Amino acid sequence: PRRMINLKYFFKGILCAKEFDSPAVALGLSFLAIGALLKNLEFTLQESIFSTFLIYALPGSLVMAESVLIGVSLLNLFFAVWLVNARLYPMTVSLMPLLMHKSQPRWKYYLSCHFVAVSSWLIIKSKYKFVEKKFRIDFWIGIGTATWLIAIFSTILGYFLANFINRDMMIALAIINPIYFTCTMIGAMKSFQLVVSIILGATLGPLFYLISPDWCILIGGFIAGTFAFIIGEKNVS
Repeated sequence: PRRMINLKYFFKGILCAKEFDSPAVALGLSFLAIGALLKNLEFTLQESIFSTFLIYALPGSLVMAESVLIGVSLLNLFFAVWLVNARLYPMTVSLMPLLMHKSQPRWKYYLSCHFVAVSSWLIIKSKYKFVEKKFRIDFWIGIGTATWLIAIFSTILGYFLANFINRDMMIALAIINPIYFTCTMIGAMKSFQLVVSIILGATLGPLFYLISPDWCILIGGFIAGTFAFIIGEKNVS
């Protein structure tokens, strides 16, 4: 029935994660660092698994670990992780119109929002055109499930390998996913808007760091993105 997940497309989505150029590889390596970090911060294995199970985002996991370390309240911890993961909202907005179909029930879309991450978003953006629209949500749930499970498994593996991963290795592993995303964005620079936003963002971030290290990325990205959007709107009109 259409109200259930179509297993054919669900498993097609899962298999996308195993491709050689899949972002899931970079995701897994980054969550190795998360697992090792949580072990070093004296989280239990169950707590480490549960954090990735619920947060499923590298920056959110780092903020959660740091917040717990300094002893913030549960409410402040929730808002800190929520604000960090709000960066995924634009991805969700750009993605959902590609997946929406009137024949599919809403619960699938509510469920699939948990799977929005840089890695899964990159996979679906490169594959959705090859899938009939009414089955794209099933395909997307498969992709999300695969990357989510990879993150959980990598957290567990990193937890047990913590004694073999030093600080420098941990930092290197943690930034693999952001570097992969940056390289992918550069490779996709086919429009003037995107070129402007990436180059201007990369320039303004370090400049604003001199003023506010805590807010430099947000301010630089906001200004660069807004400027690129305005340029794009003027070109359209």
